[in-house]
Amino acid sequence: MPRLNRTAEEEEARREDPNFIESLDRGLRVLQVFGAEHRQMTLSDVAKAANLPRATARRILFTLERAGFVSGDGKLFQLLPRVLTLASAYLSSNQIVAVMQPAMDRLASQAREVCSLAILDGGEAVFVARASPARVFSSGLEIGYRLPAYCTSVGRVLLGGLSNEELARTIDALEPVKATPLTIVDKQLLLATVITDRSKGYSLVDQEAEDGFRSIAVPVRRYDDVIVAAINIGAHVDRISTGDMIDRYLPMLQSASASIGPLLL
Repeated sequence: MPRLNRTAEEEEARREDPNFIESLDRGLRVLQVFGAEHRQMTLSDVAKAANLPRATARRILFTLERAGFVSGDGKLFQLLPRVLTLASAYLSSNQIVAVMQPAMDRLASQAREVCSLAILDGGEAVFVARASPARVFSSGLEIGYRLPAYCTSVGRVLLGGLSNEELARTIDALEPVKATPLTIVDKQLLLATVITDRSKGYSLVDQEAEDGFRSIAVPVRRYDDVIVAAINIGAHVDRISTGDMIDRYLPMLQSASASIGPLLL
């Protein structure tokens, strides 16, 4: 069951800010508890996952249902396609996605593997664009999918864009868990790994986020050299070694990133 937890500091900031609209925040929290593993949820499930009183969750669901974002049959609730208007508004207004998509399409076709674009949101990498090669590809990370930054190539690249102080605070706040036997969960080792990857200009993660899958990522820098996103190419371990991944895919990624940077404002 997904549950939205906030730190004590976040809750205090919300209480102290006179501009904070608590009812809107609660409505957004309800929308966020639905997902691939929870397409349909009962009122009790929603209330528990969003950390809300049952009566409050019921009023929010009723409001969202009237607005066309949620449907219910008296027992189970689920999201409606209108929710996509929120995501499409972001994607259509995001300059990075608009500028990067053509380059990613070319990159995926050249590499014959899936290429993804991600941004950093707290301690998570959020995938905001994706390109597939011409051949049919039946699996992969969908737009909006989130993964822990500490065990993904795009995530480590994005963490490398933080200052040393910000990076240390971010890693210290994490609660890393082993997604696979190879996942690095020691915080000092994670810190050292991100700093090392930053100096190399890329990150290669080998079966830390998913068994049998490795990926390599580079930063996407703005005109002022600030890291605003990361692009990666991933492949199953049976198709390519780590060495070949560096030799073949790294130059492609670096070329794509370098060609786009000057266009980002």
